[in-house]
Amino acid sequence: MTHTALAALAALALTLVSCSSGSFPPASSPGPGGSPGFDGSAAPTSSVGSIAHPTGANELVLREDIDGGLVAPGWILSHIPQVSIYGDGRVITQGAQIAIYPGPALPSLVVARVSEAGLQRILAAAAGAGLLGKDASYPYPGIMDAGTTTFTMNAGGATHTVSAYALGLGEDPSVLPPAEAAARADLAAFSAKLGDLPGWLGSDVVSVETPYDFDAIRIYAQEAQPVVPEPGLSPTVVDWPLATPLASFGTPFRPTMEPPMRCGVLTGDDLATLRRALEGANQLTYWRSAGATYALTLRPLLPDESGCPAG
Repeated sequence: MTHTALAALAALALTLVSCSSGSFPPASSPGPGGSPGFDGSAAPTSSVGSIAHPTGANELVLREDIDGGLVAPGWILSHIPQVSIYGDGRVITQGAQIAIYPGPALPSLVVARVSEAGLQRILAAAAGAGLLGKDASYPYPGIMDAGTTTFTMNAGGATHTVSAYALGLGEDPSVLPPAEAAARADLAAFSAKLGDLPGWLGSDVVSVETPYDFDAIRIYAQEAQPVVPEPGLSPTVVDWPLATPLASFGTPFRPTMEPPMRCGVLTGDDLATLRRALEGANQLTYWRSAGATYALTLRPLLPDESGCPAG
């Protein structure tokens, strides 16, 4: 499909949804994941003429992720996508991060809710940026160690993936084919909109952000000796609060590493117990289990995620 056709599709979708209400369903107690002001049930089915999308609370509709580039070893284990939008209207993003070390043991994640009319505006803009067309990957010459921005869109009856290296860092049309330069510019503009949904869509369409109350966490455990990275920083060692020792927690993840690493997921009462132990923990907290000391990498799971990745 040509860029012109996609733009026309976006305009059509915008026209159709402009006649629908942007208000939220009646507020109730928080649903799964601590999402504010809704009861956790599926969002209303898309109206006739709009862009069809999944409506389940755990079904991903759109995601923006930035990975790769010059990052620390092990960074990918705790990495969380920038924006994840689900069928019930939940929008989960990275919250404000404390710019000190050591920071909290858990990352800051926030959740808001977008109305169906707002979600249709997002999907229409995504279509205009080329995310309803063929899968694509856009390189960029002359820039080293940058990240790759990947958009995953599940709408219109199909899933599409479009990625762009160094998006927003170099968009010089003189070094790119005109079509690629235009496509990258459209993706960069769409990314900027996703980064400020309230400013783009309005507070009557996007609810106030609240902390994301995840119901599952992935844990990578590796035996380690506490290390003081610089003077004035004191690591702490606390007892692992669960009956299962870390030496047998989960399953081997990278068994050829030295020391080997294991990965497991906690939910329910075990997660509640760990949360209490994490209240005073930070990035320099180590965990004592069955006579050994472990370093943990903690990764809250998003609604569409489960289990541990392949090693």
